[in-house]
Amino acid sequence: MIQIQYSQSEVGAHRFTIPFLLSDDKNRQIISRAALNALYQELCAYPKPGLVSLIDSGSHNDMDAWTFMRSLSALRSYFREIALAGMSEASFDEMRRLGFEAESRMLKATKNVNTHRGAIFTLGLLAAAAGYVIGMGQSLAGHVLSRIVRERWGNDILGSAPLESLSHGRLVASQYGVPGARQEAGAGFPHVFKVGLPTLRESLLKGADLHTAIIQSFFSLMAVLPDNNLLYRGGKQGLMYAQAAAQTFLDEGGVYRKNWQEHACTIHDEFVARHLSPGGSADLLAATLFVHQLQKTFKYPQ
Repeated sequence: MIQIQYSQSEVGAHRFTIPFLLSDDKNRQIISRAALNALYQELCAYPKPGLVSLIDSGSHNDMDAWTFMRSLSALRSYFREIALAGMSEASFDEMRRLGFEAESRMLKATKNVNTHRGAIFTLGLLAAAAGYVIGMGQSLAGHVLSRIVRERWGNDILGSAPLESLSHGRLVASQYGVPGARQEAGAGFPHVFKVGLPTLRESLLKGADLHTAIIQSFFSLMAVLPDNNLLYRGGKQGLMYAQAAAQTFLDEGGVYRKNWQEHACTIHDEFVARHLSPGGSADLLAATLFVHQLQKTFKYPQ
């Protein structure tokens, strides 16, 4: 059993225990734990406008933090399996099968609430890429994971269809003509490697604690990402409003100014009132945390 404790003072002593069944293979274990920890850190981040956290359910009336914890428990084996698929140079179809099975377990655990469909796709691809790179005895430094996803599976990703023919992402892409999760993945997650990670690491270098750096990274992603979740819930006006709110937060100093939490909480309340939820930005934040942790764990240049 692994016990995880979130120590941020504004949250208090919240403890959750998840029965992670760890693999005997050290590298797969590291990849799996990095993915699960990234998703947990994303859940803990607050204020995170419109999204579920340990504090509240944001703009969601069908899920809360405990829903996410049940989902995480259901995914405990998936990231080991997908990492092994990468190590074994499995086909993209095999990786898709593992993703569909993981999604089925997630929906069963959450009573058909979609908590982590985007994360299964995004972190699954990055975990497979990490398995492939480590299996080849190569370094995880720099943008290598981005390159592996793009070069090995980019065409398959762009040519594949979502499990649901009328998924929110497909509806939005058709209506607004914008790229979505598949385009982001097919390009090797450029927002993760060019926005999320640099912002996170700059904040840490400036002396911010990890929680604060996570918030800065999240707002930086939300300010530039054409988030399909925002488009689905609020249309083009909703997306433009959310991006402008995030950019204003950053322009006024972000997490580096006094009482930044009050500004972030105000934005959170406004998102809830408008029923906005930047789920795409949340998925890429989790991906950012996953890559950061892997590179830090393996002590590769970042």
